[in-house]
Amino acid sequence: MYANPKNRVTDQADAAAFVAAHPFAVLARNGESGPVIAHVPLVAVRDEAGTLVELIGHIARANPFHEGIGEDGVAVLAVFRGADAYVSPSLYPTKEVHGKVVPTWAYLAAEARGIMTIERDPLKMTEYLVPLTTKMESHRPVPWAVSDAPSPYIAKLSNGIVGVRVKVTALTAKRKIEQGSDEADYQGVATAFAASNDPNENTIAIEMTKESTPSS
Repeated sequence: MYANPKNRVTDQADAAAFVAAHPFAVLARNGESGPVIAHVPLVAVRDEAGTLVELIGHIARANPFHEGIGEDGVAVLAVFRGADAYVSPSLYPTKEVHGKVVPTWAYLAAEARGIMTIERDPLKMTEYLVPLTTKMESHRPVPWAVSDAPSPYIAKLSNGIVGVRVKVTALTAKRKIEQGSDEADYQGVATAFAASNDPNENTIAIEMTKESTPSS
């Protein structure tokens, strides 16, 4: 991912936290006939320092994405997206001053690169199912667990999936939220997005309030 230094998330723990908060990813690799992708939720595994070290998930066995991958695995790229929003030049006060403004896009995103291996043994699928359900159910008063379903039923479904494990070698995250803009323009966007009915714009506004005063 290209990231202007002022937009790059430099703290690896912060970047990993973003991935953990946005688990639904686009997973990409090079196939025999060109790039192939899979849309898959991936659980972030972080070390004691908060650094992203691994991603765990599963995909349908019928999905050709995993075909041809050997025991050594394959290089992959996982893309995680947060809120995004179009920024109109009309939100910039300097538009009325000199008119030298154009549209842009604000967004939050991260890319994790690593080596993906595939587990095809149905008897080992709980290792890939439990982390996801544990994470996604953790906020519920009575969390659902894989063990709540009948074992024969889980065993049957396990025949239809394969496990995915990505050893992360690099993580890049980006917060493109008007950093470096004229202060008046920055505040113009933040104010408009905060008052918007669009939840994506609201999220971008919240992120903008976390920034220090932008440089002109």
